[in-house]
Amino acid sequence: MISEKLKKGHLLIAEPSILGDLSFNRSVILLADHNDEGSVGFILNKPLDYTLMDLVPEIESSFTIYNGGPVEQDNLYFIHSVPDLIPDSVEISNGIYWGGDFEKTRDLINSGEINKNNIRFFLGYTGWDANQLETEMNSNSWILIENSYKQKILQKSSSNFWKEKIMELGGEYLIWSNAPENPMLN
Repeated sequence: MISEKLKKGHLLIAEPSILGDLSFNRSVILLADHNDEGSVGFILNKPLDYTLMDLVPEIESSFTIYNGGPVEQDNLYFIHSVPDLIPDSVEISNGIYWGGDFEKTRDLINSGEINKNNIRFFLGYTGWDANQLETEMNSNSWILIENSYKQKILQKSSSNFWKEKIMELGGEYLIWSNAPENPMLN
């Protein structure tokens, strides 16, 4: 289950020791790209209080918007599992794609051809410079696992996602699965 090599399409699970970091505490991140120049990911389990219609009024949809990360939070990004419908998509891995023709995407959502089970929207993204993510991995900030959900990850509920992954790791992580988000409040 745990992989040693960073690779796009894998999941980064925030170590329980990441406390007080509002962006990354209890985060599950889909690694959308990783190369010699750096890495990009989207936080999958931090829904915001916005819907797609709030941000793009010409889209008649109440899809939840997620906090993708602290970088460029004024930009909207999306991942999806329907590259045959959305031209110019870039494959991440396992049937998950990033971006594509936004006007076509808007029309497909409005016509009901795309639903919340095959697309997810984010404000911002998570980014690392060259070797920065490797450094964070070496300092035990992240647990790297394969995405066993493949494209069905878009249907994964966000509310207990981090806790579920920590429980699956077992061992010393089990105690953290029921700990409060901020242990100082305990």
